[in-house]
Amino acid sequence: MNAVFFDMDGTIIDSRADLAATVNHTRRDLGLAELPQDEVLLHVGRGAKYLLSHAIPEHAEEADRLWEMFRSHYAAHMLDNTELYPTVRSTLAELHDRGWLLGVNTAKPRFATVAILEHFGLMRYFGNAIVAGGDCAEMKPSALPLRECASRMRGHRLSSHDWMVGDNWTDMQCAVNAGVKGAFCTYGFGLLNDARATVKINRMEELLRHCRSED
Repeated sequence: MNAVFFDMDGTIIDSRADLAATVNHTRRDLGLAELPQDEVLLHVGRGAKYLLSHAIPEHAEEADRLWEMFRSHYAAHMLDNTELYPTVRSTLAELHDRGWLLGVNTAKPRFATVAILEHFGLMRYFGNAIVAGGDCAEMKPSALPLRECASRMRGHRLSSHDWMVGDNWTDMQCAVNAGVKGAFCTYGFGLLNDARATVKINRMEELLRHCRSED
């Protein structure tokens, strides 16, 4: 049985507005000017603490304080504007019906990852196969969280038939490091940079033609 692993921000969910709003709420509370949304999003994809230290460099040495401020506001507002990208739900349902194992490999904090998946009714596709930011000693682009996620799928062992799906270079480099295929989501807000992708998809449903049941 083969598996597909998904990133969250910029892949399953369009969370741009809520992430930027929370960062800017934190900046305002610290007496700082707001940043343009696009500038905030440049730092998404490597975990909340990375985001905060780079989007609020003026207080980067206060990592714990920034995290608590961010967490409190984001917990209350992470679903104000966040939506599923088009065809995500139908694609997950089709892959599940084809017998593919599905997992989430994200740098997003666990509290937010689970809450958002539950809100959109997607937890049933992933079960225990969710590795979020802070669940492993390393994060993407390391292969460690992908291997950990696979181990939660009835002990699944990664193979070259598996896929990592994401919108950031960290996702694609993670795929390379783990020896799986990478599907880069061009519709997201991450950057591919110099990383290599097996395929590029403009909508989530395009993944289906690459995940054939006979693979």
